[in-house]
Amino acid sequence: MRIFVVEYITGGGLVGENMSTGMLNEAETMLGALLDDLSVLPDVELLVSRDPRLPKLNYHCDVVTPGLTDNIWQVWENCINCCDAVWAIMPESDGLLHRISLMTLVCGRRLVGSHPTAISVAASKSLTAEYLRCTGIDVVPTYAVDNVIPFRHSRWVLKPDDGVGGEGSCIFETYHAMYRALQDPERYTGFVAQPLLDGEAASLSMLCCDGSATLLTANLLQVREIGGRFELEGILVNGLSNSQVHYARLARSVARAIPGLWGYVGVDLVMTVNGPVVLEVNPRLTVSYAGLHNALAVNPAKQILHMLETDAVSPSCTPATYGSTQVALGVSHVA
Repeated sequence: MRIFVVEYITGGGLVGENMSTGMLNEAETMLGALLDDLSVLPDVELLVSRDPRLPKLNYHCDVVTPGLTDNIWQVWENCINCCDAVWAIMPESDGLLHRISLMTLVCGRRLVGSHPTAISVAASKSLTAEYLRCTGIDVVPTYAVDNVIPFRHSRWVLKPDDGVGGEGSCIFETYHAMYRALQDPERYTGFVAQPLLDGEAASLSMLCCDGSATLLTANLLQVREIGGRFELEGILVNGLSNSQVHYARLARSVARAIPGLWGYVGVDLVMTVNGPVVLEVNPRLTVSYAGLHNALAVNPAKQILHMLETDAVSPSCTPATYGSTQVALGVSHVA
């Protein structure tokens, strides 16, 4: 099987634009982990798109290097058409992941990822909250800023409805401070408001297929607050080894709530005193993927490709029997 692997930032999505160090480092971490896992599999050939400013890849794979004046989506479509399957790592914001996933299906190629309908739901924080809440899953209260936002004694966060993680988020110490900021409606068009819940930041890594799911790991996110925003410093993959049965049940509930989730899916949580509360669903690889191979002692990419062939989710990997793995996010540089 010949697979086109494309990560948005490293793959040329920002050719001609600046790259932020933090975003680049997360992108390289995910891409490197996936290529590590795929490159050791027999009967798998790889084609990778690579921004010309970045160092060459140290893998046995074909590489396409887009030029500064190229139409990147045309470049990627050409790559899709000369492969059997596509594995894309792209943000849901601005419809990017939806666009390449739909393009893959229109081209008649196999999609190693969630269906575009599921991506459309997960791309919206407010729509995700609605889907999950309707099935009885505890979610962080999410309000469109052009609607009435009920008072709550809490710190608050404003964030783009289709943003990725904490990108573009602004933290306010009180409801009234947030309310004053919202008097500038143009600044926060398309944003949602969420109370900042007390608790630890965490996530689930899981595999989904046709409404079923298996939990891979429950992870601790090492997040710091700086300048009124959040910054991810690292992840302790399989750092939440207790209550695996409860996390597995939550994973299955999320998979049932959003039809079309497939393959690797990440779920961001807040671990409150009353239990986990879902913050958002990521229908693609997340940084936690980089620690799965060591934490599970299995190759997760091999499992996912097996799902592609069998149309069935893999059995549980019982990650609690293994150790935790630290994924640190250091500094990346652009040439």
